[in-house]
Amino acid sequence: MQEKLQNIAEKVLELACLKGDLQTEVFMLDAQELSLEVSSKEVENMKISQERGLGLRVIKESRLGYAYTSDLSKLALESVVDKAIYNSRETQPDSCWELPKRVNEYQRMSIYDEQIFKVPVEEKIKLAQSVEEAARNYDARVAIIEKAVYQEAQYHVTLLSSLGLSGHYQAAYCGSYAAVVGRENDDNQTGFGMQFGLKYSEIDPKSIGEEAAMKAVRMLGAKTIPSANIPIVFDPYIGTKFLGVLQIALSGEAVLKGKSFYRGKEGMTVASPLITIIDDGTMPNKLGSTPFDGEGIPTTKTVLVENGRLIGYLHNLYTAGKSGVTSTGNSVRGSYKSTPEVGTTNLYLQAGETNPLDIVKEIKRGLYVTDIMGMHTANPVSGDFSLGAAGLLIENGELTHAVKGVAIAGNIKEMLESIDAVGNDLTFFIAKGAPTIRVKAMSVSGA
Repeated sequence: MQEKLQNIAEKVLELACLKGDLQTEVFMLDAQELSLEVSSKEVENMKISQERGLGLRVIKESRLGYAYTSDLSKLALESVVDKAIYNSRETQPDSCWELPKRVNEYQRMSIYDEQIFKVPVEEKIKLAQSVEEAARNYDARVAIIEKAVYQEAQYHVTLLSSLGLSGHYQAAYCGSYAAVVGRENDDNQTGFGMQFGLKYSEIDPKSIGEEAAMKAVRMLGAKTIPSANIPIVFDPYIGTKFLGVLQIALSGEAVLKGKSFYRGKEGMTVASPLITIIDDGTMPNKLGSTPFDGEGIPTTKTVLVENGRLIGYLHNLYTAGKSGVTSTGNSVRGSYKSTPEVGTTNLYLQAGETNPLDIVKEIKRGLYVTDIMGMHTANPVSGDFSLGAAGLLIENGELTHAVKGVAIAGNIKEMLESIDAVGNDLTFFIAKGAPTIRVKAMSVSGA
């Protein structure tokens, strides 16, 4: 497959070269995905999908043009070159448009596990069934297994440019997740568990099912609490949700557009000294790791916030050129159909040294948050948020009864400055990671 993609990409470069003085970049993607869902030990859904195509960027007289095609015939390849050149005439000239140059060598990475695709589908069905069984056996109050799902994907990426760049890699991942409902009397609560990684052998169906069941049954009997300004402890999963907002604020693109509350803050203190935020596309055994980004720039470790001080932003070639810096290797493409944007690889809040149990023990009365609703409404420009929340009440250093029907409100900037404890339990969910964190005090609206 790699040789075939390479040949097609080289053909497109040749066709573009015949069109005169222009720079050309060819991005090719071949991806396959399998998803299967079981319920009551029977396969409810099975989906196999494939995506293959080519995206072409050209720069002519400082104007950027883009076109794509899933038809890889000779006639279609000639057409996509013409379309990209035509589209360039409709854009404004900008000297900061840049295509990738030759890279002598990329880091070798172990990001493709052949075992994933050697295992028969029947065994993968059994894995999903084992997830379901583990959840059901965890507690008699587990009433419904909404879904137990196994997923896998593999993809080939090939990237060539007329400036001498030639790169390719093959990657894959797999994993499983479950969503269950716990029931006691008339009370129903949901819970989920998930695990995704690069190796099939590391999937633990029992832990996935039991995690989902545990989260469901521990919320049974949940009730609201009076409004208060109290310490808040965020579960690692909730920490990654806040990182989803922070990644926008830390994007060089958002900064250039004036849509980031971190604009103009480089070198300044923006968080507690306990906070270090890193994006690292070179981490071993992580889903966001690749040898190069969506523009062929080698991925790297980028420290964004170090001990509370803002170090810099995430950049692709264009935002780096506009900002007078170099690319951080954070160009991402959702598909061959899209142009490169600024995004993350493995984004995480660095672990601290405190045991999560000790973080809770020090609180007389507070809230351990395990679920939030409405994170998409958080404002990446101002940092303000108001979110529905659920979790466990902390009383005298112990997790007591479940809490629901409350809201937490504040400002992300102020929240980061108020963090006074960071756990040593860094946990990744897909390609974002966070440890347990504690905020000194936040506004909780309840009964």
